[in-house]
Amino acid sequence: MSKILTTESGAPVADNQNSASAGEYGPLLIQDQQLLEKLARFNRERIPERVVHARGSGAYGYFEVTDEVSQYTRAAFLGGVGKRTEVFLRFSTVAGNLGASDAVRDPRGFALKFYTEQGNYDLVGNNTPVFFIKDPVKFPDFIHSQKRDPYTGITEADNVWDFWAHAPEATHQITWLFGDRGIPASYRHMNGYGSHTYQWVNEQGDAYWVKYHFKTNQGVRSLDGSQAAEVVGGDADSHQRDLHQAIDRGVFPSWTLYVQLMPVAEAATYRFNPFDLTKVWPHADYPLVKVGRLVLNKNPENVFAEVEQAAFSPNNFVPGIGPSPDKMLQGRLFAYADAQRYRLGVNHTQLAVNAPRATEVNNYGRDGLAAVNPAGRGKNYEPNSYDGPAQTDAALAAPVRLEGHTGTYTTPAHTKDDDFFQAGELYRLMSEGEQARLIANLAGFLAQVSRDDVVERNLAHFHAADEEYGSRLEAAVKKLRAGEEA
Repeated sequence: MSKILTTESGAPVADNQNSASAGEYGPLLIQDQQLLEKLARFNRERIPERVVHARGSGAYGYFEVTDEVSQYTRAAFLGGVGKRTEVFLRFSTVAGNLGASDAVRDPRGFALKFYTEQGNYDLVGNNTPVFFIKDPVKFPDFIHSQKRDPYTGITEADNVWDFWAHAPEATHQITWLFGDRGIPASYRHMNGYGSHTYQWVNEQGDAYWVKYHFKTNQGVRSLDGSQAAEVVGGDADSHQRDLHQAIDRGVFPSWTLYVQLMPVAEAATYRFNPFDLTKVWPHADYPLVKVGRLVLNKNPENVFAEVEQAAFSPNNFVPGIGPSPDKMLQGRLFAYADAQRYRLGVNHTQLAVNAPRATEVNNYGRDGLAAVNPAGRGKNYEPNSYDGPAQTDAALAAPVRLEGHTGTYTTPAHTKDDDFFQAGELYRLMSEGEQARLIANLAGFLAQVSRDDVVERNLAHFHAADEEYGSRLEAAVKKLRAGEEA
């Protein structure tokens, strides 16, 4: 026997093909519950899309520890070879809206939720190890410059490059973005990075600063501009389709996790500020340490419920892992969770994709929109005399020593802390072919800028990174602009 169609209150639906009317040709009736319920729900089916990372894909899987790292962290899900933890990974583009194409030149989000026995741990990163800015107070301005112009309704080269002209620290990330890895061939064929610096602390209380590197086991594959244009023209959902179909076929994508570890005491005298999101730690200084393997093996049953409603916050830590003084990370500790409270409501952590799997949730949060776990008759204040949940007095991470006065500061520079050195290093690591494609990609976009002073300020950044880099780009831009004017 087939299932009976019901209203949302559970009553059987007699007719789902025809609306109730006053006679065969008369107007419709307001008493038609099925019609009103369907239309009202339809009007409310969309929720506010993410301001950034709106266009995304996701899958479930597991993380398995393959190498012993308990000497560095007391996080239980990393405690011993063979340990497996369920995960959910959401990939995304950054600037595009929910209906944007997948194969575009844009950083990719790499947001990973570990459902650990000590609660959920969210690692929210990208497919690049660096970012455009180093202070969160500039993040809204940066995103506004990359999004649609308020007058034209189009992403404008003038806005993008004008912001970058005033943000020399962006030169490193720009070199990444316009290089060969700027347009991944698929989500399966790109690396993921925690990008920020985090803290690990072991059972003895020894603390380390840590950076995460997820290396794809499928090999890195990317598209050039013409290939990407062809893919977008043929299939705007190329990355979503590739990920979903690969998992459906049983071809499970995987990544190997490595970390870089810096003893806390070395941070103050390191040649770069280790908490600057526009910088990397060279592997020669802090080699990669293998940790484990990430595997995706299950597609979501419902994209809206599990991908669109997936909520991540870098403030979701577990014992043995904590934040660092990275200013961008500090800003995201608030902004990410707050964005989800706006999009999904204060009880978004009770949704299945966001709820912890192997631990009880005991707190004094009650009420609010869509509260599905209101804790019954339990008291909603603390402390109380009714055996309510109590604090552990055990800090998740190690304390960070601070000194100085409150105020707004430019972070003091370390010995190699200029905005251009690492961008030049990255350029010089590239082959001649990679350099030529980088120059062509940058020149094609920069040549669209209408103001000469903005072009000149940006060219000065690339000259400062590497004189050859700047000179080649300047020649290419002038050639293109001369052709346009002719």
